[in-house]
Amino acid sequence: MNGIISDDIITVDEMCEILMIGKNMAYRLLNSGEIRCFKISREWKIPRKSVYEYIQRQCSKKGDEDKVH
Repeated sequence: MNGIISDDIITVDEMCEILMIGKNMAYRLLNSGEIRCFKISREWKIPRKSVYEYIQRQCSKKGDEDKVH
């Protein structure tokens, strides 16, 4: 696989490491669409960018909650 593409696409295990979550939570995020992904055969393909976008959204939510209190 092309180096650029392989660096941009991560596995479920890599996503778990980045987010420090378990596989059950990872699959919940993927199945719900909270993190954009696609499947080839039975394998999940996750754009690294979509994980960082998810983190950004979570940080924004946290900031909004802080403003309410």
